[in-house]
Amino acid sequence: MKDSVPQWNEKPGSGIRIQTLFLQIGNALCGNTRSHCLDTSRISSQNALTPFQNLRDLCEPMRILVAEDDAPLAEFLHERLEQEQFAVQVVSNGAEAQQLASDQAYDLVILDLNLPGAGRLDVLREIRSKRPNLPVVIVTGAGMVEECVRGLDAGADDYVAKPFVFAELAARIRAVLRRGSRPGRAILQIEDLEVDRVSHTVRRGNHNIDLSPKEFALLEFLMRHEGQPVSRTAIVEQVWKLNIDTMTNVVDVYINYLRRKVDSGYAHALIRTIRGVGYQIGGNGRHA
Repeated sequence: MKDSVPQWNEKPGSGIRIQTLFLQIGNALCGNTRSHCLDTSRISSQNALTPFQNLRDLCEPMRILVAEDDAPLAEFLHERLEQEQFAVQVVSNGAEAQQLASDQAYDLVILDLNLPGAGRLDVLREIRSKRPNLPVVIVTGAGMVEECVRGLDAGADDYVAKPFVFAELAARIRAVLRRGSRPGRAILQIEDLEVDRVSHTVRRGNHNIDLSPKEFALLEFLMRHEGQPVSRTAIVEQVWKLNIDTMTNVVDVYINYLRRKVDSGYAHALIRTIRGVGYQIGGNGRHA
């Protein structure tokens, strides 16, 4: 079975390498004839879309803490969860899991109950006592029905038993995040526009909106700052994770992409231009 745990060493080829990309921003795209050297993040050499659509989505994704002492399994989960567009951190013992889950902001924890340095349920109980709203999916051994029951009674939101199929784990993660106690983190909504951060889908009214990864990242960033003007520089820093002032024209290009998909054809436009500042979605602001 391709996605089962015994195939941890599978390394699906993504064709993605860290590169430096030099792009010319022409009149047709930005109304600017200057040449911009963009020190980009990871890009796909197999993608023939517009140059800026080749930039990988680097907006803040939902964060998952994986507490697993089996190194091959931990590596497998790290790789596959990143492919699902989650940000992943891995720890290998109970003490680290307790500390990080308590001190840092995660959207979900995947917790192996057999971690060294702690009782089977001690880590779970400690996490639950300090972070009662943090979703936790436990991983148990095959046939450990009683352990699963005790884990659920101790506060786990769901469980998977080894060996498991990754597709099942991913589905359980999505389900837990959707029904979690912090739905505002999973679903962002402004008026009739809805963004699902788990499934990476966008709807306005009864219409599905198809966005590229970077368009989605930009829209998500704007919606997480609903009613607040955000500068072009802040967008470049937070969405592209770069500190290059000359990329602000790229922001204008992507705002235009979003407006065509999100606002075009609707009576009320949600994305605003704030003179002298940048852009805003929702709330009241001065239109340019």
